[in-house]
Amino acid sequence: MSILRPFLSRIIRQGRLTVVAPDGSREEYGQPASGFPEVTIRFTHRRGMRRIILDPRLGAAEAFMDGEMELAEGDIMDLVGLIRMNTPWDRGARLHDKTWLGRRAEWVKTRIGSINRQRQSRANVKHHYDIGNDLYRLFLDDDMQYSCAYWPRPGMTLDEAQAAKKAHIAAKLALKPGQRILDIGCGWGGIAITLAKLEKVEVLGITLSEQQLALARARAEAAGVADRVTFELIDYRDLAAREAGRFDRIVSVGMFEHVGAPNFETFFRACANLMTADGVMLLHTIGRFGKPGATDAFTRKYIFPGGYIPALSETLAASEKSRLIVTDVETWRLHYALTLRQWYARTLAHEAEIVAMMGERFFRMWTFYLAGATSAFESGGMGNYQIQFARSRHALPLTRNYLGDAEREFGTRGV
Repeated sequence: MSILRPFLSRIIRQGRLTVVAPDGSREEYGQPASGFPEVTIRFTHRRGMRRIILDPRLGAAEAFMDGEMELAEGDIMDLVGLIRMNTPWDRGARLHDKTWLGRRAEWVKTRIGSINRQRQSRANVKHHYDIGNDLYRLFLDDDMQYSCAYWPRPGMTLDEAQAAKKAHIAAKLALKPGQRILDIGCGWGGIAITLAKLEKVEVLGITLSEQQLALARARAEAAGVADRVTFELIDYRDLAAREAGRFDRIVSVGMFEHVGAPNFETFFRACANLMTADGVMLLHTIGRFGKPGATDAFTRKYIFPGGYIPALSETLAASEKSRLIVTDVETWRLHYALTLRQWYARTLAHEAEIVAMMGERFFRMWTFYLAGATSAFESGGMGNYQIQFARSRHALPLTRNYLGDAEREFGTRGV
């Protein structure tokens, strides 16, 4: 009996997992079931098995990255998905791979690690976003949207779904000519440029990534909107001290996950101070279902140091301190899973290029990251929230009817 049997026999009930030890011995777990993958993993070294026992999530990732665990049948998406599907969040099943004390330690590490003072925030952004624009071009859509796409119709392409996301956001911002827009965490500039094409507005996009900044500026020039769209390398906290009350609209997509729970109130206070008296804000963020939690060790170490996925409760509680009115909340349950599967497929299709660019170990790490994220949105406790805020109860129309009309109009413009 392998050291993994007590753990795996408790988890794998549906689907089939075959484990081949370094000495060639085999163990099987679960029963074949419709919709559940069948996976075979082979360990090349017993150290990989020990790593998983000590810390299942981080241990499995590092064993896979270092070649101590290989996939003989299926791929890493199948393996991670099989485990998650057997422990779905919304059916009350949880994978408790740590003791209460261990989970408490993870919570403390997350809170300390996400204090995110300004110097640390820049370092964290550099870790993930300054690893090379060429990598992101390989698996993102043409507009390089590195956030959840919107899939209102079946059969959409990734580019169509990302365009639908931008039209959806633009509608919620209730754009009008002459407005000044702030994009916090602007990425490679796609949303800022799109908003300027959709309406005669001025947009300032801010980022902490030097590589994103350079490409965003070049893209604004190429799109012919550089006279109305500018980008700056600046922390939102510094901008709030400089530009108080200057913005009619604020949009922030995929950035709040990097703020860190200790800074939630600071973030919303800055946003409230940056807005005009009748300003509107649209926050698009990954969120966890249920109560607040912790960031897993793999994500903290390799993917998003300082990152934390917020629960809706703590997000709204922090915003209330700045007297921001929550005017609309939309929960996207499966949209990111669809997006991530597209990114994963594109990553596999460009394996040779990514390995040549970043190395084999990085490629395995990246596929583990995308597979883990996909399973978290398909079976785990993650989703997306779009939260609309206003400073004044009179800032938006009385009903939500304007959203559909504006979204259809923006969608027909094809930008």
